[in-house]
Amino acid sequence: MSDTSATFDYVIIGGGTAGCLLANRMSADSNRRVLLLEAGKADNYPWIHIPVGYLYCIGNPRTDWMYKTEPDAGLNNRVQRYPRGRVLGGCSSINGMIYMRGQARDYDGWAKLTGDDSWSWRNTLAAFKAHENHYRLDQGADPITGNNSRFSDMHGSGGEWRVEKQRLRWDVLDSFANAAEQAGIEKIDDFNAGDNAGVGYFDVNQRSGWRWSSSKAFLRPAQSRPNLTIWTEAQAEKLTWCTGDDGQLRCTGLRLSRAGQSVHVTANREVILSAGAINSPQILQLSGIGPADLLRSQGIEVIRDAPVGENLQDHLQIRAVFKVNGTQTLNTLANSLFGRLKIGAEYLLNRSGPMSMSPSQLGAFTRSDLARPHANLEYHVQPLSLEAFGEDLHDFPAITVSVCNLNPTSRGQVQISSANFQDPPKIVPNYLSTSEDRQVAADSLRQARQIMAQPAMQEYAPEELKPGVQHQSDEELARLAGDIANTIFHPVGTVKMGQMDDSAAVLDPHLRVKGVQGLRVVDASVMPTITSGNTNAPTLMIAEKAAAWIREGL
Repeated sequence: MSDTSATFDYVIIGGGTAGCLLANRMSADSNRRVLLLEAGKADNYPWIHIPVGYLYCIGNPRTDWMYKTEPDAGLNNRVQRYPRGRVLGGCSSINGMIYMRGQARDYDGWAKLTGDDSWSWRNTLAAFKAHENHYRLDQGADPITGNNSRFSDMHGSGGEWRVEKQRLRWDVLDSFANAAEQAGIEKIDDFNAGDNAGVGYFDVNQRSGWRWSSSKAFLRPAQSRPNLTIWTEAQAEKLTWCTGDDGQLRCTGLRLSRAGQSVHVTANREVILSAGAINSPQILQLSGIGPADLLRSQGIEVIRDAPVGENLQDHLQIRAVFKVNGTQTLNTLANSLFGRLKIGAEYLLNRSGPMSMSPSQLGAFTRSDLARPHANLEYHVQPLSLEAFGEDLHDFPAITVSVCNLNPTSRGQVQISSANFQDPPKIVPNYLSTSEDRQVAADSLRQARQIMAQPAMQEYAPEELKPGVQHQSDEELARLAGDIANTIFHPVGTVKMGQMDDSAAVLDPHLRVKGVQGLRVVDASVMPTITSGNTNAPTLMIAEKAAAWIREGL
C-alpha cells in the first residue's frame, strides 16, 4: 500500500447528519480549505430516496455498517442488528425521517450538566430554526398558535432542512388517535414546541414525497465550492498527534485508507470528528484516547485516559402487536399483486401512499404513570406487523403499537474489539438493566392495552398477539419486553460533553476534547443525556451551534 498526503484547514470525519451540515457551514468562507471524509459511498443508491426504501437500506452493506450488538441480558441474551448509515448523509439517508426536537427540559438539563446556558432550550431554539424550512410557513404563512404567539416563534422558514406533513393516512391510525384521546392523551398539532405531550401524526423530513437527507440539504448546494473537497470510501484509521512548544497535546490530522492507499491528512486548524455515537468513540480509542485498560489490552499507546465509549444510551421500542378486523392495513394491501400495483401507481403518480411513508406515521407522547411531571413514553404506531424487522409482513390485518422509554436509566458501552480499524467495535447497550427501566417497560405495555381497549378501537375487535394477554405481572411483562423489544436506532452519549471538572465528560461545553488542542467531536455522541424523542433533529442543532463556535474561534 502506497502512502500519499494532503493538507487542509479543517478535516471533518464522517459525512453523515452532522458532517454534511458542518461541511456546508465551514466551506461558506472561501478562505477555508475543508475536507469531508465518508467511509461509505455516494448517496446515488435509488432506494435511499424513496421513503419506504429504508427497508432496503437497513441491513444492506451498500448503505449500512452492518453492526450487531453483543448478547444483551436485558433482552434475554438476544443479539440485535444495529443499523448505522454508511453512505453520504449517514443515518439521515436510512432513518425513519421523523422530525422531532424532544422536550425543552432535555436542553435545560444539558445546560445544567455542562454549566453552559448556551445549551438551554431558549438558546438552542435559534440553532434549530437556522436551517429549518417548515411547510406551515410556506408562502409567507404564519399561523397563530395561541397566547398571541405565532408558528414562526418556534419554527424556521427558508432553511435547508425541509419539514413536511405525511402524505398518507389510515383509518385505523385515526381511530387509535381517538382512542388515545379517550385514554387522556390530548391531540396535538406540533410535537416540537418544547412539550411534545399529545397524540398526532409525525412531521417528516421529505420534499414532495422524496426522502430529504443531510446530503441533499447541505452537501449538494456546497459541493461545487472549490475550497470543499469530498472523499467517499475513505475510512479513518487513526488520528495523529504532536506536542507543541507549549507542551500541549495537539491533533494534527489523521491516517486514512482510500482506494488502496494509506493517506496522511494534515489539518492546519482543526479535526472535527462527526462519525456518530458508535464510530466516533471507536476512532478515538484506536487513536489512543479512551479507557487506559481497554487500550493497553489491545496494544494501543495511551495518549489520554478518558471514558470514551461509556454512557451509551438508546431508545428501546417494545413492539406490541394487535390483530384487527374490518379495516385495511399494509399487511393485507401489500400481500396481493393488485395491492402492490396500487401502491406503486399511487407513488408514481402522486408521490403519496405507502411508498411515501416513514416507518412510523402516528405518534404519541405521554407519562407511564401519573406521578411523573413530563411525558416519558413515545409511541410509534404502524399499520403493519411482522415477526421481526427484515421479515415478511403478516398475512392478516394488524397494527404494531411500539412504545419506548424516552429517558432510560440503563447505560451501555462501545469498545474496540482490536487495534484494526476495519474490525467492528463491541456494542453493549445494557437495555433494561435497571429496575426503573423494567418497571417503565411493564407500565408502558399496560398503557398500550388500555388505549386499545377504548371505545374508538372496538369496531376493529382488536386481539393482542404480542406479548399476549396471559402475561400480567410486572415480572412477566418486563421479561416479555426483552423478547419483543428492539432498538429504535437512537444511540447517543458515548463521547459526552460536560463541565471541565466532570471526570465522566470527554468534551468541554464547546465540544472540544479536554486536554487536546485542535480536536472537536460534533455528533450525537456528545449528548450527556438522550433527548425525549428521535435524535436526528437534535444532532443537526448540535452541528449548527458547533459550526458557529468554530467560525468564531471558540
